[in-house]
Amino acid sequence: MTANRNLKRRVRARAAKTGESYTAALRHFRTTPRGDSMRSSVRLSVAQLPVGSDPGDTAALRGSGQLIRRLMHEAHAAGARLLHLPEGALTCPDKRIMSAIGPDLVGPADWERADWATLADELREIAALAGSLKLWTILGSVHPLTPPRRPHLSLYVIADDGTIATRYDERMLSNTKVSHMYTPGSEPITFTVDGARFGCALGMEAVYPEIFGEYERLDVDCVLFSTHGPGVPANNGPFALQSQALAAANSYWVSYAGIAQDAPNAPSGVVTPSGDWLTRCPPAPATALVTADLDLTAENHARPWRRVARSGLYTQYQAPADPRSLNRANC
Repeated sequence: MTANRNLKRRVRARAAKTGESYTAALRHFRTTPRGDSMRSSVRLSVAQLPVGSDPGDTAALRGSGQLIRRLMHEAHAAGARLLHLPEGALTCPDKRIMSAIGPDLVGPADWERADWATLADELREIAALAGSLKLWTILGSVHPLTPPRRPHLSLYVIADDGTIATRYDERMLSNTKVSHMYTPGSEPITFTVDGARFGCALGMEAVYPEIFGEYERLDVDCVLFSTHGPGVPANNGPFALQSQALAAANSYWVSYAGIAQDAPNAPSGVVTPSGDWLTRCPPAPATALVTADLDLTAENHARPWRRVARSGLYTQYQAPADPRSLNRANC
């Protein structure tokens, strides 16, 4: 008991000094593994694949499910513990296909056109394979809500036991998405695989640094960002560039999963905490997968220092305002 109290005291002292969370500070005092939860690295695969735009196309949904399961086998063969897939990997509904007044005009989505039964079947098969392979699988799809509420655009987080551990719903939707297609999500999600803590972002959320800053405060090691890419034709090059900047600004890993159609300008890949690409898929509009080890042991001095700097450190160095200068400013 005394040793345990001393450990807690030392952890709290480090957290107070560096600005780290208690969990982050604790890592520096654990010298022996506790099962799989304290591994020094975690192996992640990230993929790009063509996505279907019609959730009512049963054959296309079946084909997407089969392709995802093929990639799961490839990730497992590469030794990955986690497979990260893009936005809409199972289906990414097109606004014109779904428009009740379309396709020439974009209006409220008619979700009765979606083949919800097939989507549910494919998700069950993917989850069952994840359990069989012991592979965490993160994939994008649509999540139904009780009508008349529109569905969420989501990332399903399937654990290595085949259960859906959690689900991330895109929060910062585009104008079309929030006006005509989806119900926005409301909160971040985190989950842990082999001692590494992950967060999720989706769609166009790379343009909102507050989403990624929130995950820094939640002490994640890696953000899994799944996207489709904006515009027609799609060009998600800016999202890939922003992912690099966000990784460097927050000093954590970012896994970037885009679709095959966008790969010529921004292939999927993994960004290091310094903002560099560790590995990327080929820049070709084809299905591909790359695998990388995320190092959890490297000391990162920038992240705790930023927390200290944001905690009010600089107020002690700031001189009080000169009333005369304020008066001159008001003249």
